[in-house]
Amino acid sequence: MPVDTALSSSMHSPLPPGAEPASAAAPGGLNPAQREAVEHGIDAGQGARPAPPLLVIAGAGSGKTNTLAHRVAHLIASGADPGRILLLTFSRRAADEMGRRVGRILSQAAASRHGAGQAGLHWSGTFHAIGARLLRDHAGRIGLDPGFTIHDREDSGDLMNLVRHEVGLSAQQRRFPQKGTCLAIYSAAVNTRAPLAEVLRTGFPWCAEWEDELKRLFRAYVEAKQAQQVLDYDDLLLYWAQMVAEPGLGAEIGGLFDHVLVDEYQDTNHLQAAILLAMKPDGRGLTVVGDDAQSIYAFRGATVRNILDFPAAFAPPARIVTLEQNYRSTRPVLDAANAVIALAAERFTKNLWSARDGGRRPRIVSVRDDADQAAFIVDMALARREEGLRLKRQAVLFRASAHSMRLELELTRRNVPFVKFGGLRFLEAAHVKDVLAVLRWAENPRDRVSGFRAIQLLAGIGPKTAGRVLGNVCAAPAGCALLAEQPVPEAARAGWLAFAALLDGLGKSPRWPADFERICRWYEAQMPRLYDDFTVRQADIQQLARIAATSPDRQRFLTELTLDPPSATSGEAAMPLLDEDYLVLSTMHSAKGQEWDAVSVLNVVDGCIPSDIATRNSAEIEEERRLLYVAMTRAKDVLDLVVPQRFYVTQQAGMGDRHVYGGRSRFIPNRLLGHFEQISWPPPPPGQQGSPASRQAAIDLAAKMRDMWR
Repeated sequence: MPVDTALSSSMHSPLPPGAEPASAAAPGGLNPAQREAVEHGIDAGQGARPAPPLLVIAGAGSGKTNTLAHRVAHLIASGADPGRILLLTFSRRAADEMGRRVGRILSQAAASRHGAGQAGLHWSGTFHAIGARLLRDHAGRIGLDPGFTIHDREDSGDLMNLVRHEVGLSAQQRRFPQKGTCLAIYSAAVNTRAPLAEVLRTGFPWCAEWEDELKRLFRAYVEAKQAQQVLDYDDLLLYWAQMVAEPGLGAEIGGLFDHVLVDEYQDTNHLQAAILLAMKPDGRGLTVVGDDAQSIYAFRGATVRNILDFPAAFAPPARIVTLEQNYRSTRPVLDAANAVIALAAERFTKNLWSARDGGRRPRIVSVRDDADQAAFIVDMALARREEGLRLKRQAVLFRASAHSMRLELELTRRNVPFVKFGGLRFLEAAHVKDVLAVLRWAENPRDRVSGFRAIQLLAGIGPKTAGRVLGNVCAAPAGCALLAEQPVPEAARAGWLAFAALLDGLGKSPRWPADFERICRWYEAQMPRLYDDFTVRQADIQQLARIAATSPDRQRFLTELTLDPPSATSGEAAMPLLDEDYLVLSTMHSAKGQEWDAVSVLNVVDGCIPSDIATRNSAEIEEERRLLYVAMTRAKDVLDLVVPQRFYVTQQAGMGDRHVYGGRSRFIPNRLLGHFEQISWPPPPPGQQGSPASRQAAIDLAAKMRDMWR
């Protein structure tokens, strides 16, 4: 069977064992809109030559990932070279999953003479990971050392703080922004490509008076990074964008790829859009997939304008294919979500529909206060559990992490297990940063932040000595830094000589992962002096060694660990959850891409959604509307929007308990109420609701009110 015929057959065959459930893809294959997106520009007679640009508007639950995987597989099956396909995603896990799906699809299509069943994606990953790879490949042509190291956010903040002190901005008579704020301002200016004055005015107005000083700080920060041959997260995109902006180099790098496919395009920032347009200025071979209604990451620099303006960026305009069939939710849930997003000021027209008939309308649940809201959530979760719906298949979503505090207390009081998304990132744990600092300094002796931390791990050496050693190392010609001869206190001399020998050995004959195991053994000997709970932290060091063993060399290990770190660490971890079931608590942002059978949304009132800190302009308000839409479309069968009537305020000392009244979110105006069932909780006591006596009392009271004005 020819490859393209076999793949076409696979589009209409059942999903293979282990494939995603029906909610993630069309049952039995691709629907007509998905098939249109998959086959765009692929001529059975002419193969998979770069086609005009394509924008796939993929509504929530419409099988976006399955469609993109089928398009990649169809390109390969039609003759495209897998080594000339670039797939950009927003997590390494998403890229790995996409690769697995492509392999399954091709295998199912019965690989032919092209060996399609064995094809792998050589260029697949996040924007930052692909950027790092391209920068290393072209480092010599853009003035970079190929051995540059990459700072994570914490290291970047430390370097910003060091530079802040060196340029004299830490001794101001008036408050100068702290390192975290300075780094956030710098990152916003880089990723949005907006003038610093505009960034300060719109996002950091309390820092506007320091514009000139911040420019001086950022220039010194850039110079420090260049002198130390380090890049931060933003540099991976910034250098890539600047590199492809050079016409010759841009055409060369763009020419490496016949096909560029981008997932979650609504979450890209100005830099990422500029990179794509520079690599593919005519758009040929470019496919982007996303949903403008789910653009909710402006705080990271993302802009919905990228996806809204994409078609008009090319002449002729990009082709648009809209995926509207939802495989997740019931019709009543989708009708309500469609009604909410239909009020958006600007959007691509689409109306999600579902073949899943039945189900009740979403509920707007009015409760008296935060305490009743928590009690309602727990009562409903336990009731559904008794009806056979496991707690894991239920979720409670909220705009901000603090909104769930009362609920967490109620769940704990009633012994209901729960998991809340969030926690300490692996690379933020002190002991993990210690070990990586030693390795980074061995990789790049000019990395002052890593060296400053690594040197102070030794007993008897403080900041002053560390600074003096670093100054000597950075001033010495490359390869001439004699660590053993550096001036350190006599009491620390023996430990310093052992440390210097370790680093010298790492530089002279690199052996991986044996080098990292040597660092771990040296560091574990220091841990009892550094941490009281060192036995707990040792588990992370051992885990780090296991991760290192999966990388081919230390450069790849450092890059991948920085760009895609594990999510949590045993250090400072919470109590272990030892239970067969648990309720899911999550912020709305963290819930994106997830789904549950039953979803409850807390605090659907103005001030919470939209948040009172995100109403400065229409763009922020529109993003809050999209955030509510994302929360609503996580529900498959049951959706409750909870509206507390009162919020208690105890922040002002000496004022006692006060309360304010909450109003239903502006995103659900009266004209949309027909899409919802409205209830109050708790219900009236038995025997009182709807009794003849209560009805008669209401009628009599109304009459008295009218009679007052006869």
